[in-house]
Amino acid sequence: MSVWPAIWLTLQLATVTTVILLVISLPYSWWLATTKARSRPLFEAITALPLVLPPTVLGFYLLILMRPDAPFGALFLKVTGETLAFSFTGLVIASVVYSLPFAVQPMQTAFRSVPQATLDAARTLGASSRDAFFSVSLPMASRGVVTAAVLSFAHTVGEFGVVLMVGGNIPGKTRVISIEIFTAVETLDYQTAHVLSAWLLILSLAALTIVYFFNRRGGTRLG
Repeated sequence: MSVWPAIWLTLQLATVTTVILLVISLPYSWWLATTKARSRPLFEAITALPLVLPPTVLGFYLLILMRPDAPFGALFLKVTGETLAFSFTGLVIASVVYSLPFAVQPMQTAFRSVPQATLDAARTLGASSRDAFFSVSLPMASRGVVTAAVLSFAHTVGEFGVVLMVGGNIPGKTRVISIEIFTAVETLDYQTAHVLSAWLLILSLAALTIVYFFNRRGGTRLG
């Protein structure tokens, strides 16, 4: 059994998901860290929901959302001519939703740690809010951004329940590493399952080592 298609597909999915999450989470995390809106706890709870919600439940509702007869799924079908469920695009959307807290929370914590006095000084010197963000806040929160990127990538690589519900088990199209391991065990191919599981174990250990290394240097914590 060739596992390279699953490995390549997983790396593609994790890379695309991480890039999208960084683009979305940077402004969103900044808003959560600085807003005084009373609705902030609600947005924080919604963002953290994938941490406590069973992946199969989240995957089920995403699958319902992506059905061809659902408004969102029907719109995608009309624009692209393809169904959203059981597709790579569907996997990306599900992965972004499922890994969102792993991107938002480290960056939100990092932005909160930026001293308000430093931002006030930047504005006193004539910096706009946008200038203060890019020249002060973002550089000072860089360790949180790195942590978010590493955690998002590693978490996406290890996904199972959500991607199985949304993408199924289509070789070369939606069969990622975690599903490849499940398939190998089902067919009693324990050697393949062992090799892929060991690869994921090493990747997870490396990702956590990087995260704790940056946390130790910068004092950024997840949560």
